[in-house]
Amino acid sequence: MRTHLRALIGLFAGAVLGLAPQATALPAPVSHSPAAQERAAADPAYRILVFSKTAGFRHSSIDDGIAALRGLGTANGFTVDSTEDAQSFTTTNLVTYRTVVFLSTTGDVLNAAQQTAFEQYVQGGGGYVGIHAAADTEYDWPFYEGLAGALFHSHPAIQSAGVRVEDRAHDATAHLGSTWQRTDEWYNYRTNPRTSARVLASLDESSYSGGNMAGDHPIAWCKDYRGGRAFYTGGGHTDASYTEPAFLRHLLGGIRWAAGMTEADCRPESGYTALFDGSSTTGWKQAGPGGFDLVDGSLVTRGGLGMLWYSAREFTGDYSLKVDWKATADDNSGVLVGFPASDDPWSAVNNGYEVQIDATDSADRTTGSVYGFRSADIAARDAALNPPGEWNTYELRVTGERLEVFLNGSKINDFTHADPARSLRQGHVGIQNHGDGDEVAFRNVRIKQGGGQQPGPRTGEVKGVNGKCLDVDGANSADGTRVQIWTCNGSAAQKWTPSDDGTVRALGKCLDVSGGAGANGTRVQLWTCNGTGAQKWTAQADGTVRNPQSAKCLDASGGTWNDGTPVHLWTCHTGPNQKWILP
Repeated sequence: MRTHLRALIGLFAGAVLGLAPQATALPAPVSHSPAAQERAAADPAYRILVFSKTAGFRHSSIDDGIAALRGLGTANGFTVDSTEDAQSFTTTNLVTYRTVVFLSTTGDVLNAAQQTAFEQYVQGGGGYVGIHAAADTEYDWPFYEGLAGALFHSHPAIQSAGVRVEDRAHDATAHLGSTWQRTDEWYNYRTNPRTSARVLASLDESSYSGGNMAGDHPIAWCKDYRGGRAFYTGGGHTDASYTEPAFLRHLLGGIRWAAGMTEADCRPESGYTALFDGSSTTGWKQAGPGGFDLVDGSLVTRGGLGMLWYSAREFTGDYSLKVDWKATADDNSGVLVGFPASDDPWSAVNNGYEVQIDATDSADRTTGSVYGFRSADIAARDAALNPPGEWNTYELRVTGERLEVFLNGSKINDFTHADPARSLRQGHVGIQNHGDGDEVAFRNVRIKQGGGQQPGPRTGEVKGVNGKCLDVDGANSADGTRVQIWTCNGSAAQKWTPSDDGTVRALGKCLDVSGGAGANGTRVQLWTCNGTGAQKWTAQADGTVRNPQSAKCLDASGGTWNDGTPVHLWTCHTGPNQKWILP
């Protein structure tokens, strides 16, 4: 469960303009830590705002939609307030809601001040759910277009169409099969959101008439946006949509995710090849006792200790492996990489590496750990982990001999091995069936290989002590601008790109040691990239980031580490103020 306890009023201005953020915050989050997993999963009470103002075409289904959302709230522990009054969009009012739902809004519905309040709400961690004509809204507001993901272009007549469910791990689509046949008014969009959002479902344009998106037609998606969360579905035109159980569960999943009640990997994804697509296990081989049962498009563990491994080919070089998984209770399993071909499941453990699934084991053998070698960042793991009964997504990213582990899109481990007898860059992949009583399901195993194989550029936040982000003071790109730590807010001042040449870049310039000096306390700043040793940084296995020229570490100064604390160079000591998580 990610933390929503962020300042809303002035937060963006605070990080970008150097102003102090104010203390207004969203309601406290729910924990999905291992301790919380012992109880039955239930969301805490929260509130959502349903906004249905129209300045253009008005859908007759709006009233049915409000009633249906109220029903979902009653059944699932959240309160629904509905309004068509744009004056509800103030910082003090919006902060009381986990999510704002735009229910078939049309046209220009917010004035400039209301838009600013909503932007601050999103930047402070607020959620957005767009339903149907939410994409036919605010065409002249770039922030909103980015939030919604795509805007309306046209639509054919209402008709039945086949929906391809691309992501069966997200709470909005996990209840669906690989295809979903339903009737609605199917929008065409001006742009394709696939490059900026995780597409959850798309239309099969051959199954109906009037689609104009050249065969790649997203219809539901999610994305992290400017510090908040955004979910959109193109369904919901018809009155009947709001009595359709599968569609209502789809809406509930979108609301839960946008409100931070459940986690998902909503990063854009493309270029992956399916190793297991829900139907065929061709290319897979069982090693050891027990096995896997194919149930509802999932491979479910049975007995053990064994392993189902992809014997059809060995993977070499860099790659990204993604696996969706769900535990039933406190179960044990894992995903294995970098092991030689063998029908002995212990060979994979002893000659490769296992990323563990077991939330209550010891630190080096718990969920997200590289089994027996390196614990996950437990705080980051707990924040990203869904409880038993809900789906999770692992990405295991191999770059050279470095293994990075992402859980539901959040980085939770970074391991570089030093065993000359093993190599991450050559070997097979597999999933483990641990033993009787351990039931874990796996879906959608896919891999992406080759140079630049990672899904999108490695650009994002650099997180340090107390979960704060490396930040360029005032988002100022002038040479010599101070680099500091600040509450994470998704702004451009906190977007960094570690490059193959050893530089770490933001705002088109490089992280730089002032004057190339090596003394403790030397200022770290932003500077025009120049290829010198003052701008070379290497991530270490212990979590530090070192400047090889000085043999010293990037360090958040002092011992309190509030917003605005500058970073500087200091002798490496692996304290909390020298630990960083790179994108």
